[in-house]
Amino acid sequence: MTGTVTKSTGSWYHILTAEGDTFLGRLRGKIRLQGLKVTNPIAVGDKVAFDLENEDENTVTITEILPRDNYVVRKSTRKTAHAHIVASNIDQAVIIATLRMPRTSLGFIDRCLVTTESFRIPTTIVFNKADLLKEKELEIIEDLRELYISLGYGFLLTSCETGQGIEEFKASLEGKISLLTGHSGAGKSTLSNQAIPGLELHTKDVSKWSKKGQHTTTHAEMHRAGESTFVIDTPGIKEVGLMDMEKAEISHYFPEMRDLLNQCKFANCTHMHEPQCAVIEAVENGEIALSRYTNYMGMVEEYDFK
Repeated sequence: MTGTVTKSTGSWYHILTAEGDTFLGRLRGKIRLQGLKVTNPIAVGDKVAFDLENEDENTVTITEILPRDNYVVRKSTRKTAHAHIVASNIDQAVIIATLRMPRTSLGFIDRCLVTTESFRIPTTIVFNKADLLKEKELEIIEDLRELYISLGYGFLLTSCETGQGIEEFKASLEGKISLLTGHSGAGKSTLSNQAIPGLELHTKDVSKWSKKGQHTTTHAEMHRAGESTFVIDTPGIKEVGLMDMEKAEISHYFPEMRDLLNQCKFANCTHMHEPQCAVIEAVENGEIALSRYTNYMGMVEEYDFK
């Protein structure tokens, strides 16, 4: 039998079959994984094969992890040089961001986009808490909207207080397996609860002392929101890891840099300091956003200090 992992709780995994049956499964022995060093052999979204273990208790033994179409990783908080797979086999990623309470850095957003670009996962950026924004901040949002839409990403502005953008957010999830990611306190769970009645994900206010979010989700979990609509709610992620790519690949996952491929003087151009670099020229001419280029340099330099 086969099914999809919807939740992980320690050594047990919740599995949903295409017929709508649910089982509790566990691994017997080790499953050898190729390549990436990970702390979790099985992730939410994984398709697995299993054998019935105890019919009365609905428990099964997982025998195989089927090939993944894609996955999103973050750095492991427990093991150096290891990754933690947040989720796999997703149709789209949705980055929930905020300009304040808490503030989401563009560096975090661009790291998420590099990760999803590496698998060509369509991604939408949702700036939440629009009701808190002043005129100058709304102008910043408009600039960001123009930037990211021009690069091929979806962009929404939402408010759970006023209902702004909630219907558009709901429509963007229809018929897809969507991974919701972002910092704690950005409103992933609250947005999901408003868009999907009956979901009732646990929520918690942003700390008034630190102005940062407080974790409400401890494990990624897939929730059914319709016949073919699923939402994967994730723990608040502080940092996305560039764990499964070479340094020279990073620029390929910036669409505006990818468009200039082979236009630099040197074939192995890093776009950092070389003469006659098409990317640097595009930055100087305002054709590539300085924020994007700065974040690219930060990612490359991170590899230099590994």
